[in-house]
Parts: sequence; C-alpha cells; structure tokens
Amino acid sequence: MSEARQSLFSKYQFYWLLLAAVILRQIPIVSVPFNWLESYFHELSHGLAAILTGGRIVQIELFTNGAGLCTTQGGIRFVVSFMGYLGATLFGMLIYQVSGQTLVKAKVVCGGLISLLVITLFLWTRDLLTAVILLILIGLFLAKWQIKHTYSLNILLKFTGIIVLLNSVYSPLYLIDGRHMGDGATLASLTFIPELIWVALWTSLGLLALFYLAKKAT
Repeated sequence: MSEARQSLFSKYQFYWLLLAAVILRQIPIVSVPFNWLESYFHELSHGLAAILTGGRIVQIELFTNGAGLCTTQGGIRFVVSFMGYLGATLFGMLIYQVSGQTLVKAKVVCGGLISLLVITLFLWTRDLLTAVILLILIGLFLAKWQIKHTYSLNILLKFTGIIVLLNSVYSPLYLIDGRHMGDGATLASLTFIPELIWVALWTSLGLLALFYLAKKAT
C-alpha cells in the first residue's frame, strides 16, 4: 500500500471498517461467526447482569442461526432483560476502543476474550452445539493471537468490535415480528411500556455508540 493510500485509509479508518462490516453482514457463510459472537455477548450480558444483581447463570446456549438463550436464576429481572442488547453494544465499543496501538494491548484484548469464552465453555455450557460454536470462536481468536504484525491485529480487532456493534444495532429490529416474544416483550410486561419503545431505545443506543466512535475517530 502506498504512503498516500495508507494515509487515506488511516484518516477514514473507522468508516472503511464500518463499510466492510455492512458488506460482510450480507455474506451468508462469512457473517455467521460474527453473528455467533454478537449473540454470545448478548447472552453473556444477561448472565452478568443476573450475577451482579444477586442471581446466577444456569446455562448459556448458542444456535447456528445466530440466536441464543441465557437461562438465569434470581437477580433483578428488569436489569437482566434490559442488558442483553445494551451489553452487546458495550462489548463492541470496548473491543474497538481498547484494541490499542501496541501489540501488547491488542494481545491483551485477544487473551481477555479467549478467557471469557473458555470460562463460559466450562461453567455454563450444557449442550454440544454451544460447545462447538464456542470452540470455533476460541479458535478464531487464537488465530488472531498468532498475528505478530501490530497494525494487522489492531485492524482485525477493531473490525470485530465494529461488526459486533453493528449487529447489536440490527438485532433488536428482529423483535418486531408480531409474536411479542423476547426481551422487549418481557420489559413491556414488566413496565407497561410498549415493546416497540424498547426496540427503538436499544437501536438508538447502538447508533449513538457508532456515532461516538465516529466522532472520536475524526
């Protein structure tokens, strides 16, 4: 890459990565692991919210279509239900922001994500399909761990953060299906605030996170 092109890419790096993430979401097979990752962060966020409010995680399940389920006991139901989509947004932001400009920081991010996945595999996985999906995700991050070129690893991690964040913007929209199931329906039953309002709130928070990262990048 010429110096001029590299400078152009660096200047608009966030937007190039966002464009790449939008395109990748449309590619059926390639997008699947990223859908799993967003779903994992969504379900893990439910679980962590349960733990932080006095409950516990019973089981985390992931499915091939990108859906997931976190079974919890105890905790504050409102907080647990609300934190799924918001948690995925926060994880996406965190991955993007803490990737850092050094190889050490990037590897710390990789190591932290691998550790989370391994903990989930051993503590909260009860079925073979979820175990296989988690092992695939662990393998992908281990492959990134092997990268010794700082810039390449940094770009890959930032791209991972952006696509997780982008998926967290789109995912709440799937609740608008007329079935009144899922986190939005749960919150609607708890608060009498319509499901559509919760969907709009989660999507807006995801868009605000993207806007924040875009402003910070310029």
